[in-house]
Amino acid sequence: MTSTAPTCVFHQDADLFIPTGLSRGPWDPSAQHGGAPAALLAHLAEQVVGPGFFLARLTFELTRPVPIAPLKVHVDASRGRTARRVKLVIEHEGAPVGRAVALMLREQPLDLEPTSGPTLEPRPDQCTERFATPGMPDGEAFHAAAMDIRVARGSTRVSGPAAAWLRLQVPLLDGLANSPVIRAAAAADFGNGLSWTLPFDQFLYANTDLTFYLYRRPAGEWIGLDSETITQPNGVGLATSTLYDQHGRIGMAHQNLLIRAR
Repeated sequence: MTSTAPTCVFHQDADLFIPTGLSRGPWDPSAQHGGAPAALLAHLAEQVVGPGFFLARLTFELTRPVPIAPLKVHVDASRGRTARRVKLVIEHEGAPVGRAVALMLREQPLDLEPTSGPTLEPRPDQCTERFATPGMPDGEAFHAAAMDIRVARGSTRVSGPAAAWLRLQVPLLDGLANSPVIRAAAAADFGNGLSWTLPFDQFLYANTDLTFYLYRRPAGEWIGLDSETITQPNGVGLATSTLYDQHGRIGMAHQNLLIRAR
């Protein structure tokens, strides 16, 4: 028998979202990488609010590992004129596995010069080192197969701060073109993996949540992350990332980390 490699992260079947192996995370072969459901929730928040509103913040709490199994998402949006909050709950077999709040702000053109910061250098086409963390599993997984990751500064082969360009190279949903917000959400959860400080084979340092802020829509397929991870002997850590596109900064991302010895 022959098997066909998945070509998207999720399939949709009526009100169920069916994850493929491309959603898999590094900590548990039966659980998803946080970037996969984060991107799905960001997409659903955009869809329910409609045009004219911009995703300025998403806070996603992973209350338990999100399984690679059929999922249902409940979406409830407020009706504010200038700011709308979208509450989202991911369920597996009736039990919540993740909760999120998306803050959607109505866009309004203003006669302002945008403030801008430095760009992340070098650019993706100039980066040669690929993402590789000692001991981290490879194969059919979100970090290894769904994302194209090119290291721009530092190295993921050694501990410490690092920066990289990331591109979601398959559709998040079968038949759907990836939007700028989908691309940003998919990349925002990689900070602790890029800038790890503890060896993968000795410690777990999975994030319990993800909050990212955007102040403009990213342009192009590539999202840059410049990340630093702080770990403490009380078993708590924090990963902080600045987000970029190829024109400059676009936002920030933060992840609380739960650290445990294996």
